[in-house]
Amino acid sequence: MDTFDEDLFLKGLGQRKATLGPKYVEGVLASADEFTRPFQEAMTAWCWGFGWGDDVIDAKTRSMMNLSMIGALGKMTEWELHCRGAINNGVSKEEIRAIIHVIAIYCGVPQGLECFRTARKIFDEKLE
Repeated sequence: MDTFDEDLFLKGLGQRKATLGPKYVEGVLASADEFTRPFQEAMTAWCWGFGWGDDVIDAKTRSMMNLSMIGALGKMTEWELHCRGAINNGVSKEEIRAIIHVIAIYCGVPQGLECFRTARKIFDEKLE
């Protein structure tokens, strides 16, 4: 890419680490290679810097929206990651349950069950 907005990247990097955790984010960026690095940089700047970087919608609400959308798409690896991030952003177990109910209603019971399985795994890890 010819353009790289370092300020937007740094803003996104801070938000990404706050939501997903520094260990995860630093690991993903460290493992990026010549092939994947441009995407990681663009995604950090665009998704996290631009998308998450304004104050119009707070991080907790964004996390709740993300769980709904990613759950609807059935992207369970990303849903698991964002479920952990949602907890970091203050989303409660009860709120996650309510979000899964909506996913099941609009996207089907099997998808709701997948979300419940993943959420239970995350909650069980938190208890250990």
